[in-house]
Amino acid sequence: MQINSIFEKGTGAINEDFYCISGNLFGVFDGATSLTDTVYEDGVTGGFLASNIAGKTFANNNASLASLAEKANQAIADAMAEREVNLYQRENIWCTSAAVVRVHKELFEWVQTGDCLILVIFEDGTHEVLIKGFDHDLETFQLWKKFADTSHNPIMSEMAEQIKRVRSQMNVTYGVLNGEQCALDFLNHGGKSLQGIKNILLFTDGLFIPHRDPKEKEDFKLFAQLFRKGGLANVKNYIREVEETDGECRIYPRFKVHDDIAAIALTF
Repeated sequence: MQINSIFEKGTGAINEDFYCISGNLFGVFDGATSLTDTVYEDGVTGGFLASNIAGKTFANNNASLASLAEKANQAIADAMAEREVNLYQRENIWCTSAAVVRVHKELFEWVQTGDCLILVIFEDGTHEVLIKGFDHDLETFQLWKKFADTSHNPIMSEMAEQIKRVRSQMNVTYGVLNGEQCALDFLNHGGKSLQGIKNILLFTDGLFIPHRDPKEKEDFKLFAQLFRKGGLANVKNYIREVEETDGECRIYPRFKVHDDIAAIALTF
């Protein structure tokens, strides 16, 4: 098995993503950008702490994936309690998406929550995303596109209340690890035979290919083609080139010109 990875900061002040490689366990974690100005030790954000805490918990690789998710979730809760985070205002709550696999001789097991994804590419060139329904920002980006087409005002200020509203729906309509017990109800998990599999790719949403129309469903065909031609670097370079053409995020709706990236590719 060959292992390749990318870990790159976007246009934010720090990289709020995290990745871990620990024996036969591989994971990527995307800490959500804070909706408040609060920072903690060394100027890090809640999103940074959430992704790092979760990733380091999984890196112990000493329990079932579901148990590690539960431990990571509790560790985030404990860290917020230690820093006296006001949990009654949900925009203060730290949270992270996650995608983790553990590889065995003939199969792999996986767990996922939020919008970190696991993409399998088969030897015949076909591909499969292991979970569906990860586009919890769809409504936001549809509104974003509408504002971009009709207003010259800064879009982030226009969308602030919408973004806050979506964040309030974590572990109500979509899942994240954020210290709440109900986060465990939103875990996606399973196992899959390695027979016929060429690659397993794990990545945060910084490696999603931008779309002009938010309603356009991503089938990851282009992603798989780019990867097969030049690996994770080829996918990243394509995305960065597209993003460079739209510095105000008006043509391709997204929260940042360049988002953080954490990605791991396993080749068999």
